Formats: sequence, structure tokens, C-alpha cells
Amino acid sequence: MTIKIYTIEKLKKDNFYDIILDYKKMISKFAKIEDRAIFSKDIAKAQSIGEAEAKRAYTKAFLPLLGDFNVALDVKGKELDSFQFSELFKDRASLSFFIGGAYGFEDEFLRKCDIKVSLSRLTMGHKIAKIVLFEQIYRAFTILNNHPYHK
Repeated sequence: MTIKIYTIEKLKKDNFYDIILDYKKMISKFAKIEDRAIFSKDIAKAQSIGEAEAKRAYTKAFLPLLGDFNVALDVKGKELDSFQFSELFKDRASLSFFIGGAYGFEDEFLRKCDIKVSLSRLTMGHKIAKIVLFEQIYRAFTILNNHPYHK
């Protein structure tokens, strides 16, 4: 299985980066995992103009990256418990997760995704959301493989 995670962010090597590297290593026992941060001059310019322009720039960056099964992390998405989340991984060759920029997603992009998932009703920074996502992906694999981590 291949898991791809796409985020609108400037990648920085900080403490968050180190935590994600640890989760990547643990997840790699179960699946191939790719993590791609996307940020461009077009996105920066669009964000300085306003919300609608920023969302359009995110959509333009993300559309070519849509895969076999696409999950948008969105505050208005469905809240799943860890067992329900683990079901997303069953019988799939690949799974793509998308974390939008500061303004979230355009409805056009959300319609192209297979499911919208909310990690929490709380607002959290992108780096925190990304760590939570990585932890839940690892937890999903431990659930599916009857590993004691999830208990």
C-alpha cells in the first residue's frame, strides 16, 4: 500500500519535522508513505490577496495529485473514531490525504475527494494536524494488524 500526504506549507526542519520522521519510520513497516509539502510563489501571492484566491491556488496545486482514493482533512468533514479511520485503509492500493492551506479548500476540490474527514472540531495549526494525522495512520495499521499499540 502507498499512502501520500499533501500539505500546503513551507517545509521547515524543526521539532515537528523530527516527530513526523519517527512516525514515517514506524508506518513504513506497514506501507510506503510519502509526505509532500507544497508551496509556491503563486500560493503565497494568492494568500496575500484573499481567501477565494488562496483556495483557488490550493485547488490548482492539488488537482493533479488526486489518486485512487482521496481524503480531504476538513473541519466540516466527518468525525471518525480510530477504528472507523482504520477502515479507510482496508483493501486499497493507495490512499491520498490532503491538508489545505490557511483558508481550507474550495468546494470544487472537496467534491473531487472521496471523503472529507475532520480530525477534531478544534482548530489546530497545520503542523499539529499533520502530526495527529501521522499518529492516526500508524494507529490504523496497528488496529488492522492486531498490534497492542492501539489499546
